[in-house]
Amino acid sequence: MKILLLLFIRIYWATVPKGKRRKCIFRTSCSQYVYQATRKEGFNSGLAALKYRYLNCRGDFHIFEDPIKRSKIMILPNGQGVTEDQIAERLITRQLFDNSTELNHCL
Repeated sequence: MKILLLLFIRIYWATVPKGKRRKCIFRTSCSQYVYQATRKEGFNSGLAALKYRYLNCRGDFHIFEDPIKRSKIMILPNGQGVTEDQIAERLITRQLFDNSTELNHCL
């Protein structure tokens, strides 16, 4: 079963161009995350990783700046907090741009 899951992901990578894939909110793409978990820890861990990413890699998240640590935290739909090193770079950049735009409108 482990081989089938790994094969399915590799077929996905080979057939779906990067530009057509859904953009992941995590720094490590969902397919790469599931592939790594399956390869290192086996089929059951791969399925658990797939379920976790499927349920949480959605648009229903919030990014906050921790004023004490001066770092970003992303709150997932399941309520879990994710640190800045796991958040996709494009979201951190966009969030900083959005905040500066809001500040300009306030002035």
